[in-house]
Amino acid sequence: MSTVVPEILWAQRSSADEPEKNVVMLTINVPNLPAPPATKFELTSSGFSFHAKTGDESKGIPNKEYDFKLDFFDEIDVDASKTSLTSKSLYAVLRKKTAQEEYWPRLTKEKVRLHNVKTDFDKWVDEDEQDSADAGPDMSDMSGMGAGGMMDPSMMGMGGAGGLDLQAMMSQMGGMGGMGGMGGGMPSFGAEDDDDEEADDDIESPAVQEAK
Repeated sequence: MSTVVPEILWAQRSSADEPEKNVVMLTINVPNLPAPPATKFELTSSGFSFHAKTGDESKGIPNKEYDFKLDFFDEIDVDASKTSLTSKSLYAVLRKKTAQEEYWPRLTKEKVRLHNVKTDFDKWVDEDEQDSADAGPDMSDMSGMGAGGMMDPSMMGMGGAGGLDLQAMMSQMGGMGGMGGMGGGMPSFGAEDDDDEEADDDIESPAVQEAK
């Protein structure tokens, strides 16, 4: 069974005064994503690891194994973060530990480019426009994710996610549907490919390159 890396999409908001608006929004896209324990998402204050096995040869669906690890640019608050799971993706709203107005310059700790990690254009708003963004939250990622769709925190290594309501958090953030002009607020690393190619689920390695 080959091991591949999943497509990772991310966006962010920042706030020194409103914790619910000081977050990283993370989406891990994997087709036919199974329920835990076949899907494992382990979140720590400094990063996450993701592992999933998909496929059903009896139904003609090839088996695949997904594996990926990432260290965040800065720490997040695990207990104030929330994760949901569907058959197509794992979606997380991760609370930044440091309360500040400035955006993270990138998702990753190191200045490297990961070709499977891209900007989530549907959720991105530039840093200088996030307060004025008035578009409502984009709830498309939460389709079919009721209470039964929530991942068991014990399966994620989260030690209990603080009991926060993800939809309430999202509704308070605002501007999630806008791209905000795509100006200087866009991150330089760990965000998107130079050629804007579509992500390939069958990438054999993270394809890390040193940034120039």
